[in-house]
Amino acid sequence: MAVQKIKVASIIGRMIDLDRVTAVCGKSGSFHPDNSLSFYSDTSGFSPLNEENPYSAPLQKLTDAVNGSHKKLVLLDESQMENVQYSREELDAYVRRLATSLNDLQTERTQAQQEVERFTREIEQVSHFVGMDLNLDEIHDCKYIKVRFGSLPKEGYEKLQSYNQNPYVIFFPCTSDEQHYWGVYFAPIDVVSEVDRIFSSLYFERTSFTELKGTPESGVEELRGLRDKEIARIQRVDRQIDALWKQEEEECQKVFSFLTEKSVYFGIRRYAARYNDNFILTGWVPADREPDLRRALGQLESVEYTFENAEEEMSHSPPVALKNKKIFKPFEFFVDMYGLPSYDEVDPTPFVAITYVLLFGIMFGDLGQGICVSIVGWLMWKFKKMKLGKALIPCGISSAIFGTVFGSVFGFEHVLDPFYRNVFGLDEKPIEVMEPNTTNLIIYSAVGIGMLLVVVAILINIYSCLRRRHWENALFGPNGLAGLVFYVSLVVGFGGQLIFGWQIVNTAYVLGLIVLPIVVIFFREVLGGTIGAPLRLETGELGKFPHAEFFEVFEYLLSYATNTMSFLRVGAFVLVHAGMMLVVFTLAEMTSGIGYILIAVVGNVFVMGLEGLLVGIQVLRLEFYEMFSRFFDGDGRPFHPVVVRRDA
Repeated sequence: MAVQKIKVASIIGRMIDLDRVTAVCGKSGSFHPDNSLSFYSDTSGFSPLNEENPYSAPLQKLTDAVNGSHKKLVLLDESQMENVQYSREELDAYVRRLATSLNDLQTERTQAQQEVERFTREIEQVSHFVGMDLNLDEIHDCKYIKVRFGSLPKEGYEKLQSYNQNPYVIFFPCTSDEQHYWGVYFAPIDVVSEVDRIFSSLYFERTSFTELKGTPESGVEELRGLRDKEIARIQRVDRQIDALWKQEEEECQKVFSFLTEKSVYFGIRRYAARYNDNFILTGWVPADREPDLRRALGQLESVEYTFENAEEEMSHSPPVALKNKKIFKPFEFFVDMYGLPSYDEVDPTPFVAITYVLLFGIMFGDLGQGICVSIVGWLMWKFKKMKLGKALIPCGISSAIFGTVFGSVFGFEHVLDPFYRNVFGLDEKPIEVMEPNTTNLIIYSAVGIGMLLVVVAILINIYSCLRRRHWENALFGPNGLAGLVFYVSLVVGFGGQLIFGWQIVNTAYVLGLIVLPIVVIFFREVLGGTIGAPLRLETGELGKFPHAEFFEVFEYLLSYATNTMSFLRVGAFVLVHAGMMLVVFTLAEMTSGIGYILIAVVGNVFVMGLEGLLVGIQVLRLEFYEMFSRFFDGDGRPFHPVVVRRDA
């Protein structure tokens, strides 16, 4: 349960050295800058640095130009950039020259592409009129007759019959598809307006041939020739872009990497504060990286620095970086969903890892399906780098282990009987889930697991509060020592009497171990004042205290019951899994041969997908609401060091 140790670094120096300091901090990959003025009570004479980043504009301009040309920019390694230096004038001149060249070529390519698309549309339009044996030159020269090319929807074409009495409303179709007819109509110039109005009401879409000469066939050939010229133009521009990129790629990558580094490092300046010709820069550094940063800063003669433990700066909420063993690390994903622990809070990741895997395995117990879940999780992580996939691998293994105990393999409940017979000398599997006696045992066991986990959650809270010196919550709170005594006394006293017949509950037991803890919880704020915690009640609130505390304590008592009963779902899902697979094989047995196999396979896939999703969500709910709520606040802020290269 480890939160990585952090130190706060305070750096003071002359303004002329600030760029060198930010470069050192940025290159370390471990410096999380913070508002420097917030660390000092007296900030008179200090001013924040509100400067425009001079590297962001050329970086954006270069990135847009290269990406627009469909080339790829890559951050070079630090070793490749070790001796690379540019002045701002050199950077601006290079970016301006390359961006202008690339943008001009890309503009020409875009224009050519638009022309290709236009000619393609026109070819498609004109192709509908090929074969009409019309001379477009003669049509353009007509003075007394107007010719209209275009398309009619089939509904409009059918309505033309209602205009049979009008000798000028005649449409000559050429080609058609499922929705339209393409053709032409003619009208004398003195009635063309009326004819156009009629065809417009029939949703006629006109096609203009004003730029074409000759026949539609020759027009298509002419358009194809024009389109080919534009395609050749695109190919020529592409060759020019490729040649330019081949010539400039090496230098461009250096400029891009240099600009990226400088832009990121310059961003650190906004956290600094200025005092006359000096600066103050404050940030957080992992304790194990302090020697490296100290060594790098030591090379700057005019710079002074100090490193202090984060515990001395708790008022500034030190950022949190989780540090867990490899086996627990995938489950940081779930903790991060709820919220990071505060710096002085217990990291619940190992607890989540153990309990999540355990509960998932019990609720989804099946040897075959568990192995499939692990394989799917491995594939999700291997090819998609999905954090959830990495967490599914141990969950699937846990499911396979409990599936072996339950004797279930892809829903076949007795396929492991020979294994138990040969290895353990049993006639069949030890747990028959659907038997009434076993069902009761599963339900009772689920409640028992819930009780144990609630107790563990309270113990974690007590430890965390003691470590944080929150004495009131540790000793008198509902999730502190008083709550632990109350809950354990109820479980041991009444549970022991119900299950084992223990006769330990008497008047002294009830008053000392049940009633007294409730009274302590009721007056926890008053009792907290006796050990140094300030009483949080205002004078006007004293009259409301009993009523507010009564309902609050009642809510706490109710939460003990509801949290415990919520674990019934652990046993319920064991039964649900067996029940769903019983339904699958009942349906499969209604058929035979390939039908049986198909239903069994599809049913298994369906159950794995549906139940895997439900179990995953329900276990997460148990973690967040039944356990996290007792010991975890999740108010921490993440540790985000300045990093140029994400793999650093």
